[in-house]
Amino acid sequence: MSPKVTVLLVLFSLHCHTTLASDPDPVQDFCIPDKKSGNVRIARFHIFPCKSSIEVTPDDFVFSGIKSSGNFSDTGLSVIPVNPTNFPGLNTLGMSLVRADLKVGAINAPHFHPRATEIAYVVHGRVYSGFVDSANRVFAKVLEKGEVMVFPRGLVHFQMNVGKSPATILGSFNSQNPGNQKIPSTIFGSGINDELLEKAFGMNAKQLGMMRRRFIPKTRVRS
Repeated sequence: MSPKVTVLLVLFSLHCHTTLASDPDPVQDFCIPDKKSGNVRIARFHIFPCKSSIEVTPDDFVFSGIKSSGNFSDTGLSVIPVNPTNFPGLNTLGMSLVRADLKVGAINAPHFHPRATEIAYVVHGRVYSGFVDSANRVFAKVLEKGEVMVFPRGLVHFQMNVGKSPATILGSFNSQNPGNQKIPSTIFGSGINDELLEKAFGMNAKQLGMMRRRFIPKTRVRS
């Protein structure tokens, strides 16, 4: 086999691997989980068998939980995720969404979704929105009501309400389990070695301690 053909085969195999690195295609019209039946636990997920088609109703494909905002955090952010956990009709369909509400001046801190691209639609308000690419370039602008922005998979992105009234955003993902890693809590709340963080950010022990107290979950017990 010639070197040129070998290179082409390698590139083709890499392309196939990338193409398949997303939610699998469904093999049936839908699969409403039957939580009354037994389930198999794989890692952090419970796999339930599908309901019989005669047990499925229109209500299985309707979710009313984002008619209004959820509970707000101390920073003025409310987030309601919509995925197969609270909306079984999404199961196996490879998508999910989220409603985010921001009080005036509130932010959705820099974060990323390791398994999904996101499209964010501004329902109302004015939102400074953007992402950072792998060359550390920032792509950001103020979005008005009715505008949409896309955040490529795995890239850090953020939002801030810069208007004079509350803002609402609907985000849609091409995965039923996109994942969500917020940069501040991931760095300062995950238990990374103190000395490493002090060197990485030029912080002293007191400053690092302040950041840890802010982002470490209250339920976590540290040794």
